[in-house]
Amino acid sequence: MPTPPPGAATPSTGSDARAAAPTAPEPQVPTGAPRPPGQWPTGRLVSAVARRIERDWNAHLERWDLNHASLPVLYLLSGGPRSQRELAEASGVTEQTMSRILVRLERTGYIRRRPHEQDRRRHEVVLTDEGRQTLLEAGDPRVAEQMSIRGLSPEQVRTLRDILGVMLAQRPRDGDPVPEGTSAEPR
Repeated sequence: MPTPPPGAATPSTGSDARAAAPTAPEPQVPTGAPRPPGQWPTGRLVSAVARRIERDWNAHLERWDLNHASLPVLYLLSGGPRSQRELAEASGVTEQTMSRILVRLERTGYIRRRPHEQDRRRHEVVLTDEGRQTLLEAGDPRVAEQMSIRGLSPEQVRTLRDILGVMLAQRPRDGDPVPEGTSAEPR
């Protein structure tokens, strides 16, 4: 029987075949020839899919002069005014990065900055009426979901969501909610 290429599925018998955990492709010395995706390490596959979905999402948001980093800020502001620091913390970015996002959103008229009501030394960021309307149009979660699950069956979507949930739980960020029945410590 010929030996299958590294990473290829092999027929097996018995109940042990279903219980065996999938393994990463066998490491190979680079030859200069591109490797097919089935031979890529898992991390590269996850990263490649994420980049392609992000590219599709940015193309969708371009119509409103938004991108994948600016739309979540509009969502956050739909709950009420926030400071730049609060927005940065909630988005998991630095205040410098948030400043650039806010400049772009302010330029488009989707947000405005105003003095804080209790502390005139501080400013708060508020969503404008135009920003709220844009959020309704551009931020339709059904569009984002369809971009993310294209080509998958409902069962595959459920499995993918379960797997991604486990992967995120193993890589918590400060401020992430801890799901009920789990510990905040990674295993």
